[in-house]
Formats: sequence, C-alpha cells, structure tokens
Amino acid sequence: MKHSYDLMISGRDHQRLVTHLLGDGNEAAAILLCRGLAPVREKLMVQSVRLVPYEECRSRQPDWITWPGKHLSAAMDKAEDDGMAIILIHSHPGGFPFFSEQDDRSDREIIPGIFAGWSGPVPLSGHGSAIMTPPGAIRGRLYSSDGTAHPIGRIFVAGDDIQVFDHADPERPAPMPFGTEMTRALGELHACIVGVSGTGSVMAEQAGRMGFGALTLIDFDLLEHKNLNRILGSSLEDAERGAIKVEVAAKAARRHRPEIEINPVAKTIFDRSAVLAAAKADVIFCCVDSAEGRHICDLIAQAFMIPLIDMGVTIPTRKVRGGGRVAVADVLGRIDYVQPGGATLADRLVFTSASLRSEYLARVDPEAYANEVNEGYIRGAPQEAPSVLALNMRAASAAMLEFIARMFPYRQEANGSFARTVFALGEGEEEHFSEANFEPSGASLATGLVEPLLGIPDLGA
Repeated sequence: MKHSYDLMISGRDHQRLVTHLLGDGNEAAAILLCRGLAPVREKLMVQSVRLVPYEECRSRQPDWITWPGKHLSAAMDKAEDDGMAIILIHSHPGGFPFFSEQDDRSDREIIPGIFAGWSGPVPLSGHGSAIMTPPGAIRGRLYSSDGTAHPIGRIFVAGDDIQVFDHADPERPAPMPFGTEMTRALGELHACIVGVSGTGSVMAEQAGRMGFGALTLIDFDLLEHKNLNRILGSSLEDAERGAIKVEVAAKAARRHRPEIEINPVAKTIFDRSAVLAAAKADVIFCCVDSAEGRHICDLIAQAFMIPLIDMGVTIPTRKVRGGGRVAVADVLGRIDYVQPGGATLADRLVFTSASLRSEYLARVDPEAYANEVNEGYIRGAPQEAPSVLALNMRAASAAMLEFIARMFPYRQEANGSFARTVFALGEGEEEHFSEANFEPSGASLATGLVEPLLGIPDLGA
C-alpha cells in the first residue's frame, strides 16, 4: 500500500471550493494552507481555504485567470508562521482534466518564488498546485525546492460522502458497492480499529475479510475466559495463556489473508504511540466502551482529519413489580458518523464532562470512586460474561455498512440524513438523525503533529 502524498479536504471546504471555483463558468482561484503529517505519513491536510475574490482578479475567462499577488503574500506569511504548505488551486470550468501548458508556465513562474521567499524550514512536502473540474474532481501536484514535480496520489474529501480522486483518473466514479471493484478499492485503504473486544473483534473480522489493505488494531487488554463468548477468533488456549487481544485479532485475519498489513498496537489509546499509529489510517472505527476512549478517538479524528465511526450498545432494565426481579426494558444500539470539521462526539453528547471526570476519578483514585458501579452492557444487572455477541454483531455490521454507504453510495436518501442511527430491537424501531440535528462547536481541525499531541500535555514528546 505504498502511495505518494495524499491530500485530505473536509466536505465543507470542498463544497466552498466547488461553489467558488465553478460558480459562474469562468476560472477562479483559491489558496489552500495545508498541514503535513510527515514523517508519520505522507499526507497533507487542508487546514484553511482562502478564496480569491472574483472582483479582485484582473481577468477571468473560461480558460484564463489573472489574480493579484497580495493574496499569495498574505497566505505565505500565515503558512510560514504555522509550518504549513501552500497549494494554489484554480478551476477548469470547461472540464479539461489535465494541467494545461499555461498552468505549467504559471507554476514555473510562481512556485520558485514561494520557495525563494520562504523563511524558515521548508515543509517536507514542498508546495504545490491543483485544478478542479466539474462537478468537483481535483488533480494536484507537489514541487520540491529544485522544481521537480510529483503528482498527489490521492485526494480525499471527507464529508457526507467520502470521495477519493485518484491522480490516474480523478473523474472515475466510485466503484459499485458490494462488488469485486469495491474489494479492490478497499485494498487501497487503511482502517484503524480502537478496541478489539466485543464490537471491535467483529469489526476486525469484517475489515479483514472485506479486503482492507491495512489494519491498525489498538487495545492494551489481555484475553480472559469471560471474553470467549463475544470475541471472534479467540480460543480457550488464548484465554489460558492470557493472549494479547490485538495479537489474537491479527492472527485471525492472517489465517485467511496472509498478505494483509496489520499493525497490532498493545497499548491504551491514551498512549502517544497508539495515537500516532491511528493517525496513519483512512478511517477509524471506535469500538471502546468508555467516555475517555471515545474522547481521544474524537480528538484524533479532528486533529488528523480522519472520518470516525463510533458505535455503542446497551441493554436498559426495569424492575418487575412483586418480587424485585429485573427485566430487559429494551436492546439499544447507536452508530455515529463523524466527519472532519463536523459535529464531534462531544458535540453530540455521546460523552460529557461529567462522564469523563467520573472515569478519570475511577482510574486515578479508585477509593474515591468506590460508591459508583461500572455495570457494563446491562444497566442495573452487572454481568461477568454477558451473552451479547448477536447484539455486538448487529451494531458492528451497521457500522461497517455506514462506512460503505459513505464511500460506495447505495442509499436512496442522501447520506447527510444518517449522521446517527439508533436502533431499538425491543420496540423494533430504527431512527436516523441528520447532520443538521447537531451543531458543530468548531473543534480544532488539522492540528496534526503540533505538540503536545491533541493538546494533551501527557501526550507530548
């Protein structure tokens, strides 16, 4: 799975570019300020978009644009201060999908000037240029300081849909879902699964068999006998020797796909090495059952601009009159799709400051937490080895189908209507919530490798 540099753009910024660059049939321009992830991964993330106003351009025609240099100068000042790269992007409203001779001449004049005027270390990626064609496909290239150009291998747009514009053919439509072309496309992707117990082991099984080219598995825990009824691929022997859960999942995947790239990380997600491992992925599946774990996954998704799919299941109970028995009130599952720059799990109140504080207290001061009970899956009836595999599989399947719907669209409704799915098996109902149901708080986007990682001192270098 070796690629040249990838470029990540949020769905919101991509739509801004489409509206501006393809708005009136004449060429238009914008400047992308991009934060790099090298040496962790050869990836650039669009941290901000600066649109060049139409009225300030000296000339705008269907095949020509001339715009003032003051916008580039201001962008360079900002990029230098924050250690970011610059990509100049303009449109080809007529649909010509390649860089023209005029584009080449323009780059030969402008790009060397960016390098010459740069103060401080030059970004490892260099600087670049890009073109957009209707209805929004992008092709890009990066320049080294010696003037050598290299194509941007893939350009990801993570919005309601996840679009991938490959340099070889950026206008190629997404493969048909559930077919062999989808399997080939998944072979170019890297998935990270955080937590490989109940739902996580099912996610790992699906990801391996469906064809993902690389998997990062993150979980610090050891397998116990009580886990055997809900962790796929586990065995009595694994439990008896206290096998590491990620190693069990990796071994299970390699049994049927020896060529798959697997990085088992036997660490908590609060560990710096685990965060950097997750940063390499194209999608994160969050399968933890703690508020703190979800909080870190939430921060990783925004900092490294990675689509996040979070899932959870619970079984609320009720007391039965006359006898004090406890009965199941319902069987619930939730799947959230979080896109870079959109409403986070925190914005959606999947966890709260109170739940984070409670878990932190339990971790650092168990005695102070002694009066609170961790009830696991079944509220009001703590279970040592709950028999919830079928429920976990239902939630994990819905989570994987959510990813497929985003990347290989198959729904009759727009994906924006499915920011959250909640199913209630007891009532036989399923409810969907759109992106409009949640208000983004403006969480920091594309902070990348800025220290301390994720803004958390304990994760600093």
